[in-house]
Amino acid sequence: MAKDKKAKKAQRKKRQNGVDSADHVLDRLYLVIDGRKGADPDTSYTARLFSRGREQIAKKLGEEAVEALIEGIRGDRPKLVAESADMLYHLLTLWAAIGVKPPAVWAELARREGLSGIAEKAARKHR
Repeated sequence: MAKDKKAKKAQRKKRQNGVDSADHVLDRLYLVIDGRKGADPDTSYTARLFSRGREQIAKKLGEEAVEALIEGIRGDRPKLVAESADMLYHLLTLWAAIGVKPPAVWAELARREGLSGIAEKAARKHR
């Protein structure tokens, strides 16, 4: 019984900002990124991004997406992996800057799961 209470308390403690830090590496990374808001831009790259504003974060995301695209076209797997990680980091930073929580995106992906891409796109046109 005491173990159950401790486990439940530990699980509650892991939940921050609507994200369970044990779920996935992206959830954990989001928590780190979100925690850097207001940190010293001289000691944290993430804090520096936040201090420059969401337009600059979005611009950096675009740059990383282009770099991932280039490596995808080239077929350089290790470089595509590295650029993909950079792109995901900057996407999560943009989410944090705007207040988008990962569970909202996961829920949207779950909603689309099992839908044909063609049918899903057609449904968006009618919204």
